[in-house]
Formats: sequence, C-alpha cells, structure tokens
Amino acid sequence: MRDPANAPPMSVPALLRLLAAAFVLATAQAVAQPKEEPAPPLPAEYSEEARRAYASGLAQARALMAEKRHAEAIKRLDELVAQRPREAQARFMRAVALADSGRTAEATSALQALAADFPELPEPRNNLAVIYAAQGNYPLARAELELALATAPDYAVARENLGDVYARMAALEYERAAALDKTSRGAAQKLKLVRELLAAPAAQ
Repeated sequence: MRDPANAPPMSVPALLRLLAAAFVLATAQAVAQPKEEPAPPLPAEYSEEARRAYASGLAQARALMAEKRHAEAIKRLDELVAQRPREAQARFMRAVALADSGRTAEATSALQALAADFPELPEPRNNLAVIYAAQGNYPLARAELELALATAPDYAVARENLGDVYARMAALEYERAAALDKTSRGAAQKLKLVRELLAAPAAQ
C-alpha cells in the first residue's frame, strides 16, 4: 500500500481541476435543495378588518340583549356565527339570547353543541345547569356543574350554582321527610332554613 507521506506532490493544474470539480458539486447540491414554500395567507375571517367587525358585531348584539330585543340580537349573532364559525363567543351569546327569549329547547341544543366543540369552556355547562335546574332536573344540573368545575376549579359562579343545586336537592328531601313524619320538627325547621337560603337569586 502506498504511504500517503511518500506520495508525489500534486501539480497545480491538477489541484485547480480538483477544486473546480468540488465547486461544481457544491453548487449542484445547493441548487438541488427545495425552496421553502411561503406560509399560506390567513383566512379572511382572521384579518384585522374582520376582527374589528366581529368585535363591533358582538357589542351591537350585547346592547340589543341588554334592551331585551332578543330577536334582533339573535339575528345579528347568526350573522356573526356564519362569518366566524370557529369562534365560541357569538355562539355562546346566541344561546344566552335564546334562553332569555324563552326558546329553551333551542338554547339547550346550542349549549350542548358548544360544550361538545369547546370542552375546555365552563360557561356553556354552567348555563346548561341553570336551564336544567329551572326544569327541576337537579341531578343533571349537578352533573353539568361538576364538569364545568373539573375544567375551571376557580369558576366561582359555577360553585355558587352547585351550592344552590345541592340546597334545592336538600329541600326536596326535607319536604319528603316532613311529609313522612308530620310530628318531626327537625325536617320542617331545616326546610325553612334551606328555603331562606334559596330566596336569593341564583348566579348567572
């Protein structure tokens, strides 16, 4: 085997040819590398103009709801939902407006869909619980509130509503106890106390 230390020195022309070949190879490799594709533009719904229009639409709907013009508010919110279907805020406000206008079944469906699409949000479940409690379905209301609090343990409104649900469930049991034993004063006294606690309006 030839010892590299004893190899004859390379001539200048040969060295230049070697360098030229290396340069051509490096250039070819650089050209062969694919170019990075530019990032796709954001959807039109996320433009600054669209964002401002959406915020303005929410403010208009909120003002209509404050004036109890629920039909107009729902119509405006329908437009906002169509424009930005991936945004939760208009959908939530629409559900609240439906509930406030007495369209309870539609509000329930809207809140259920919202809770399914955005499980990290506690507000839809809290409002579902308010609807269920108003219908006397306290076990279902309790379940929704517990799910809301599992997502947001510091959500004070849901905690207050859960306390109200437990109080209403307790009141039912005290009523049953008083009916079963009319001589017992304990159940009647406790029922009176619970009813006094429930006299304050529930959190919304």
